[in-house]
Amino acid sequence: MKRIEEFRMYYNHTIHPELLRMERRRLRLIRLFVLSGLILAGIFLLEFYLDIWVLTLALAIPIGLFLFYLAYRIQRFRNTFKPNVINLVLDFIDDGVNYDVNYPLEYDPKGFIDRQRFLASQIFATPAESYHGEDFITGKVGNLEFEMCELFVSETSPVKNGLQQLFKGVFMHATFPEEAKGRIIIWPKRYRHRHFRAIRDFTWMGGVDVSEEILNPEFQEAYLVYATNRTHVIGILSEPMQQAIVDFRKATGKEIYMSFINREIYAAVTEDKDLLEPHILRSNLSFELIREFFSDIHMLLEIAEDFDRTH
Repeated sequence: MKRIEEFRMYYNHTIHPELLRMERRRLRLIRLFVLSGLILAGIFLLEFYLDIWVLTLALAIPIGLFLFYLAYRIQRFRNTFKPNVINLVLDFIDDGVNYDVNYPLEYDPKGFIDRQRFLASQIFATPAESYHGEDFITGKVGNLEFEMCELFVSETSPVKNGLQQLFKGVFMHATFPEEAKGRIIIWPKRYRHRHFRAIRDFTWMGGVDVSEEILNPEFQEAYLVYATNRTHVIGILSEPMQQAIVDFRKATGKEIYMSFINREIYAAVTEDKDLLEPHILRSNLSFELIREFFSDIHMLLEIAEDFDRTH
Protein backbone atom coordinates (compact mmCIF):
# COMPACT_ATOMS: atom_id res chain seq x y z
CA MET A 1 0.00 0.00 0.00
CA LYS A 2 2.81 2.40 0.88
CA ARG A 3 4.44 1.81 -2.50
CA ILE A 4 1.19 2.63 -4.31
CA GLU A 5 0.91 5.87 -2.32
CA GLU A 6 4.48 6.77 -3.28
CA PHE A 7 3.67 5.97 -6.90
CA ARG A 8 0.62 8.26 -6.74
CA MET A 9 2.86 11.15 -5.65
CA TYR A 10 5.34 10.32 -8.40
CA TYR A 11 2.50 10.23 -10.92
CA ASN A 12 1.30 13.70 -9.86
CA HIS A 13 4.75 15.26 -10.11
CA THR A 14 6.34 13.41 -13.03
CA ILE A 15 3.98 11.28 -15.12
CA HIS A 16 0.96 13.61 -15.19
CA PRO A 17 2.93 16.49 -16.83
CA GLU A 18 4.06 14.09 -19.57
CA LEU A 19 0.46 12.91 -20.04
CA LEU A 20 -0.62 16.55 -20.38
CA ARG A 21 1.99 17.07 -23.10
CA MET A 22 0.78 13.95 -24.91
CA GLU A 23 -2.83 15.07 -24.45
CA ARG A 24 -2.07 18.29 -26.31
CA ARG A 25 -0.65 16.20 -29.16
CA ARG A 26 -3.79 14.06 -29.16
CA LEU A 27 -6.03 17.14 -29.34
CA ARG A 28 -3.99 18.49 -32.24
CA LEU A 29 -4.58 15.17 -33.99
CA ILE A 30 -8.33 15.43 -33.37
CA ARG A 31 -8.42 18.96 -34.80
CA LEU A 32 -6.46 17.73 -37.84
CA PHE A 33 -8.99 14.88 -38.31
CA VAL A 34 -11.96 17.24 -38.11
CA LEU A 35 -10.43 19.74 -40.53
CA SER A 36 -9.39 16.92 -42.87
CA GLY A 37 -12.89 15.46 -42.77
CA LEU A 38 -14.43 18.78 -43.73
CA ILE A 39 -11.97 19.30 -46.58
CA LEU A 40 -12.43 15.76 -47.90
CA ALA A 41 -16.23 16.09 -47.68
CA GLY A 42 -16.00 19.34 -49.68
CA ILE A 43 -13.82 17.67 -52.32
CA PHE A 44 -16.19 14.71 -52.68
CA LEU A 45 -19.20 17.04 -53.00
CA LEU A 46 -17.37 19.07 -55.64
CA GLU A 47 -16.47 15.94 -57.59
CA PHE A 48 -20.06 14.72 -57.37
CA TYR A 49 -21.39 18.10 -58.57
CA LEU A 50 -18.93 18.48 -61.46
CA ASP A 51 -19.02 14.78 -62.39
CA ILE A 52 -15.65 14.99 -64.20
CA TRP A 53 -14.04 11.57 -64.30
CA VAL A 54 -10.56 12.91 -65.10
CA LEU A 55 -10.70 15.27 -62.08
CA THR A 56 -11.79 12.42 -59.80
CA LEU A 57 -8.91 10.27 -61.02
CA ALA A 58 -6.43 13.11 -60.62
CA LEU A 59 -7.50 13.73 -57.00
CA ALA A 60 -7.44 10.06 -56.01
CA ILE A 61 -3.66 9.95 -55.61
CA PRO A 62 -3.23 13.06 -53.38
CA ILE A 63 -6.28 12.05 -51.30
CA GLY A 64 -4.81 8.56 -50.84
CA LEU A 65 -1.45 10.01 -49.80
CA PHE A 66 -3.15 12.34 -47.35
CA LEU A 67 -5.08 9.46 -45.75
CA PHE A 68 -1.81 7.56 -45.48
CA TYR A 69 -0.30 10.61 -43.73
CA LEU A 70 -3.17 10.69 -41.22
CA ALA A 71 -2.67 6.99 -40.45
CA TYR A 72 1.06 7.65 -40.00
CA ARG A 73 0.34 10.44 -37.50
CA ILE A 74 -1.93 8.15 -35.47
CA GLN A 75 0.66 5.35 -35.40
CA ARG A 76 3.41 7.78 -34.47
CA PHE A 77 1.34 9.00 -31.52
CA ARG A 78 0.74 5.41 -30.35
CA ASN A 79 4.41 4.48 -30.75
CA THR A 80 5.50 7.52 -28.74
CA PHE A 81 2.96 7.40 -25.92
CA LYS A 82 3.64 3.95 -24.52
CA PRO A 83 7.48 4.05 -24.37
CA ASN A 84 7.41 7.53 -22.81
CA VAL A 85 5.10 6.41 -20.01
CA ILE A 86 6.78 3.03 -19.44
CA ASN A 87 10.22 4.61 -19.14
CA LEU A 88 8.88 7.00 -16.48
CA VAL A 89 7.32 4.10 -14.55
CA LEU A 90 10.61 2.19 -14.75
CA ASP A 91 12.49 5.24 -13.44
CA PHE A 92 10.27 5.11 -10.35
CA ILE A 93 10.81 1.37 -9.85
CA ASP A 94 14.55 1.77 -10.37
CA ASP A 95 14.74 4.11 -7.37
CA GLY A 96 13.65 1.30 -5.03
CA VAL A 97 16.13 0.14 -2.41
CA ASN A 98 16.42 -3.38 -3.88
CA TYR A 99 17.44 -2.24 -7.37
CA ASP A 100 21.08 -2.09 -8.41
CA VAL A 101 22.12 1.39 -9.62
CA ASN A 102 24.80 -0.29 -11.72
CA TYR A 103 22.17 -2.43 -13.45
CA PRO A 104 19.39 -0.02 -14.52
CA LEU A 105 16.11 -1.29 -15.89
CA GLU A 106 16.06 -1.35 -19.67
CA TYR A 107 13.10 -1.30 -22.02
CA ASP A 108 12.66 -2.53 -25.60
CA PRO A 109 9.15 -1.92 -27.01
CA LYS A 110 9.55 -4.58 -29.71
CA GLY A 111 11.37 -7.28 -27.75
CA PHE A 112 9.91 -10.23 -25.83
CA ILE A 113 10.82 -13.46 -24.03
CA ASP A 114 11.36 -16.30 -26.48
CA ARG A 115 9.04 -19.30 -26.82
CA GLN A 116 11.54 -21.81 -25.40
CA ARG A 117 11.93 -19.81 -22.19
CA PHE A 118 8.15 -19.50 -21.85
CA LEU A 119 7.68 -23.27 -22.21
CA ALA A 120 10.58 -23.99 -19.82
CA SER A 121 8.38 -22.64 -17.02
CA GLN A 122 6.38 -25.92 -17.28
CA ILE A 123 3.26 -23.90 -16.45
CA PHE A 124 1.94 -24.28 -19.98
CA ALA A 125 2.01 -27.47 -22.08
CA THR A 126 1.29 -26.21 -25.57
CA PRO A 127 2.70 -26.06 -29.11
CA ALA A 128 1.87 -22.32 -28.95
CA GLU A 129 1.12 -22.02 -32.67
CA SER A 130 0.62 -18.27 -32.24
CA TYR A 131 3.23 -16.65 -30.01
CA HIS A 132 4.23 -12.98 -29.92
CA GLY A 133 4.97 -10.29 -27.41
CA GLU A 134 6.15 -6.74 -26.78
CA ASP A 135 7.40 -4.33 -24.09
CA PHE A 136 10.50 -6.27 -23.02
CA ILE A 137 11.96 -5.13 -19.67
CA THR A 138 15.22 -6.36 -18.12
CA GLY A 139 16.91 -5.54 -14.84
CA LYS A 140 18.11 -6.81 -11.50
CA VAL A 141 16.22 -6.93 -8.19
CA GLY A 142 18.37 -7.89 -5.22
CA ASN A 143 20.55 -10.73 -6.49
CA LEU A 144 18.08 -11.81 -9.16
CA GLU A 145 18.41 -10.86 -12.80
CA PHE A 146 15.01 -10.78 -14.46
CA GLU A 147 13.25 -10.25 -17.76
CA MET A 148 9.56 -9.62 -18.39
CA CYS A 149 7.22 -8.67 -21.22
CA GLU A 150 3.65 -8.79 -22.44
CA LEU A 151 2.84 -12.08 -24.17
CA PHE A 152 -0.04 -13.21 -26.38
CA VAL A 153 -0.14 -17.00 -26.73
CA SER A 154 -2.74 -19.08 -28.59
CA GLU A 155 -3.03 -22.73 -29.55
CA THR A 156 -5.25 -24.83 -31.80
CA SER A 157 -8.68 -25.35 -30.26
CA PRO A 158 -9.56 -29.02 -29.66
CA VAL A 159 -13.29 -28.41 -30.15
CA LYS A 160 -13.51 -25.93 -33.03
CA ASN A 161 -11.53 -24.75 -36.01
CA GLY A 162 -8.97 -22.04 -35.43
CA LEU A 163 -6.95 -20.85 -32.46
CA GLN A 164 -7.97 -20.29 -28.86
CA GLN A 165 -6.22 -17.96 -26.43
CA LEU A 166 -4.07 -19.73 -23.86
CA PHE A 167 -2.41 -16.80 -22.13
CA LYS A 168 -2.50 -13.04 -22.43
CA GLY A 169 -0.70 -10.92 -19.88
CA VAL A 170 2.68 -10.09 -18.36
CA PHE A 171 5.25 -12.89 -18.04
CA MET A 172 8.44 -12.75 -15.95
CA HIS A 173 11.53 -14.94 -15.73
CA ALA A 174 14.22 -14.48 -13.06
CA THR A 175 17.35 -16.45 -12.23
CA PHE A 176 18.65 -17.08 -8.71
CA PRO A 177 22.48 -16.75 -8.65
CA GLU A 178 23.04 -19.85 -6.45
CA GLU A 179 22.15 -23.49 -6.92
CA ALA A 180 18.67 -24.37 -5.67
CA LYS A 181 16.82 -27.67 -5.77
CA GLY A 182 13.12 -28.35 -6.04
CA ARG A 183 10.22 -27.62 -8.34
CA ILE A 184 6.86 -26.00 -7.58
CA ILE A 185 4.09 -24.95 -9.96
CA ILE A 186 1.01 -22.90 -9.04
CA TRP A 187 -2.05 -22.83 -11.31
CA PRO A 188 -5.33 -20.93 -10.75
CA LYS A 189 -8.04 -23.47 -9.91
CA ARG A 190 -10.63 -21.80 -12.11
CA TYR A 191 -8.38 -22.42 -15.15
CA ARG A 192 -7.68 -26.06 -14.22
CA HIS A 193 -9.39 -27.35 -17.39
CA ARG A 194 -7.10 -25.25 -19.61
CA HIS A 195 -3.95 -26.73 -18.10
CA PHE A 196 -4.81 -30.41 -17.77
CA ARG A 197 -1.86 -31.39 -20.00
CA ALA A 198 0.62 -29.28 -18.01
CA ILE A 199 -0.63 -30.72 -14.70
CA ARG A 200 -0.47 -34.25 -16.12
CA ASP A 201 3.07 -33.73 -17.48
CA PHE A 202 4.32 -32.34 -14.15
CA THR A 203 2.73 -35.28 -12.31
CA TRP A 204 4.60 -37.69 -14.58
CA MET A 205 7.82 -35.89 -13.61
CA GLY A 206 7.15 -36.49 -9.91
CA GLY A 207 4.95 -33.56 -9.02
CA VAL A 208 2.26 -34.13 -6.39
CA ASP A 209 -0.51 -31.98 -4.94
CA VAL A 210 0.88 -30.23 -1.84
CA SER A 211 -2.07 -27.96 -1.12
CA GLU A 212 -2.19 -29.24 2.48
CA GLU A 213 1.11 -27.43 3.11
CA ILE A 214 -0.50 -24.07 2.23
CA LEU A 215 -1.63 -22.40 5.46
CA ASN A 216 -3.50 -19.50 3.87
CA PRO A 217 -7.09 -20.77 3.33
CA GLU A 218 -7.90 -18.18 0.64
CA PHE A 219 -4.77 -19.08 -1.33
CA GLN A 220 -5.54 -22.79 -0.92
CA GLU A 221 -9.07 -22.22 -2.22
CA ALA A 222 -7.93 -20.24 -5.29
CA TYR A 223 -4.80 -22.13 -6.43
CA LEU A 224 -3.52 -25.59 -7.23
CA VAL A 225 -0.03 -26.13 -5.79
CA TYR A 226 2.10 -29.04 -7.03
CA ALA A 227 5.69 -29.80 -6.04
CA THR A 228 8.29 -32.51 -6.38
CA ASN A 229 9.46 -34.64 -3.47
CA ARG A 230 11.56 -32.93 -0.76
CA THR A 231 10.77 -29.44 -1.99
CA HIS A 232 10.37 -27.00 0.90
CA VAL A 233 7.12 -25.41 -0.24
CA ILE A 234 6.73 -22.75 2.46
CA GLY A 235 10.41 -21.89 2.19
CA ILE A 236 9.81 -20.91 -1.45
CA LEU A 237 6.20 -19.71 -1.33
CA SER A 238 6.24 -17.68 1.89
CA GLU A 239 3.10 -16.85 3.85
CA PRO A 240 3.47 -13.06 3.24
CA MET A 241 3.73 -13.76 -0.50
CA GLN A 242 0.63 -15.96 -0.39
CA GLN A 243 -1.30 -13.12 1.24
CA ALA A 244 0.06 -10.54 -1.21
CA ILE A 245 -1.14 -12.70 -4.13
CA VAL A 246 -4.57 -13.19 -2.53
CA ASP A 247 -4.89 -9.42 -1.97
CA PHE A 248 -3.81 -8.67 -5.56
CA ARG A 249 -6.31 -11.20 -6.92
CA LYS A 250 -9.18 -9.73 -4.88
CA ALA A 251 -8.29 -6.15 -5.82
CA THR A 252 -7.84 -6.72 -9.56
CA GLY A 253 -9.70 -9.92 -10.50
CA LYS A 254 -6.53 -11.07 -12.28
CA GLU A 255 -4.89 -14.45 -11.85
CA ILE A 256 -1.26 -15.29 -11.19
CA TYR A 257 0.71 -18.33 -12.36
CA MET A 258 4.06 -19.26 -10.82
CA SER A 259 6.72 -21.91 -11.09
CA PHE A 260 10.05 -22.42 -9.37
CA ILE A 261 12.22 -24.80 -11.37
CA ASN A 262 15.40 -25.20 -9.31
CA ARG A 263 17.08 -21.79 -9.64
CA GLU A 264 14.69 -20.46 -12.31
CA ILE A 265 11.64 -18.43 -11.26
CA TYR A 266 8.66 -17.82 -13.52
CA ALA A 267 5.54 -15.77 -12.83
CA ALA A 268 2.71 -14.45 -14.97
CA VAL A 269 -0.27 -12.13 -14.49
CA THR A 270 -3.32 -12.45 -16.73
CA GLU A 271 -4.48 -9.29 -18.51
CA ASP A 272 -7.65 -8.90 -20.60
CA LYS A 273 -6.58 -5.76 -22.46
CA ASP A 274 -3.41 -4.33 -23.98
CA LEU A 275 -1.67 -2.34 -21.26
CA LEU A 276 -1.05 1.37 -21.79
CA GLU A 277 -2.44 1.44 -25.32
CA PRO A 278 -3.45 5.11 -25.76
CA HIS A 279 -6.89 6.29 -26.79
CA ILE A 280 -7.29 8.63 -29.74
CA LEU A 281 -10.89 9.79 -29.38
CA ARG A 282 -10.85 10.24 -25.60
CA SER A 283 -8.46 11.48 -22.96
CA ASN A 284 -5.56 9.43 -21.60
CA LEU A 285 -5.28 11.57 -18.46
CA SER A 286 -6.00 8.71 -16.08
CA PHE A 287 -4.10 7.56 -13.02
CA GLU A 288 -5.91 4.21 -13.19
CA LEU A 289 -4.55 3.59 -16.71
CA ILE A 290 -0.98 3.94 -15.40
CA ARG A 291 -1.58 2.35 -12.00
CA GLU A 292 -2.83 -0.89 -13.56
CA PHE A 293 0.38 -1.33 -15.53
CA PHE A 294 2.48 -0.49 -12.47
CA SER A 295 0.51 -2.91 -10.25
CA ASP A 296 1.02 -5.83 -12.63
CA ILE A 297 4.77 -5.51 -12.91
CA HIS A 298 5.13 -4.54 -9.24
CA MET A 299 3.35 -7.77 -8.21
CA LEU A 300 5.68 -9.89 -10.32
CA LEU A 301 8.74 -8.12 -8.98
CA GLU A 302 7.46 -8.62 -5.42
CA ILE A 303 7.55 -12.37 -6.08
CA ALA A 304 11.20 -12.10 -7.15
CA GLU A 305 12.04 -9.82 -4.20
CA ASP A 306 10.40 -12.19 -1.70
CA PHE A 307 12.35 -15.15 -3.08
CA ASP A 308 15.56 -13.12 -2.93
CA ARG A 309 14.92 -12.11 0.71
CA THR A 310 14.18 -15.63 1.89
CA HIS A 311 17.08 -17.41 0.18
